Amino acid sequence: MKKIPLAEGVKLKGVLTKKISELTNEIQSVSKAIVEKGQTPKPSGRSLSEVEAELAQVRKDSRTLDRLIYRANIDNTVNFKGEELPIVEAIELATQLRAEAALCKDMSRSEKERLYHSTGDNVIFYQVTLYDPEEYRKRANELEKEAHRLSNLINAKNYQVEIEFNDSNYF
Repeated sequence: MKKIPLAEGVKLKGVLTKKISELTNEIQSVSKAIVEKGQTPKPSGRSLSEVEAELAQVRKDSRTLDRLIYRANIDNTVNFKGEELPIVEAIELATQLRAEAALCKDMSRSEKERLYHSTGDNVIFYQVTLYDPEEYRKRANELEKEAHRLSNLINAKNYQVEIEFNDSNYF
């Protein structure tokens, strides 16, 4: 069996998803014909059974590829900040780091103090930020750097790890 890098398998998954969509559309196209009453439709292109057979094979390959990618993402690890993380967990951690960085960036844009709309009783209210926005800006930058470092480790590992999959039908 041919081996491909995990990174190629991840890209191929997108190709297969698109191919499934295209074949589904082709089935819609080849399964109907407009003809005059009493006339026999003339085949145009591939038969419905040919397209259905190809779709079945691509779907099977997609499921197989999913299984291989999931297994590789569980069985292989990256070392991040002294901790060995399965790739699947590292991917989730990178996602969480980016989400936390976005939250910190948003918080860093707050003013330390701003006028709050009055209630009409000649009382002036202020909205006061209970944290230092500059600290959150710095924290956001650090979290983004960590997410980038982790993503680079994941990408490098995806090119080191190989899965057994014959991609010759698609590449």
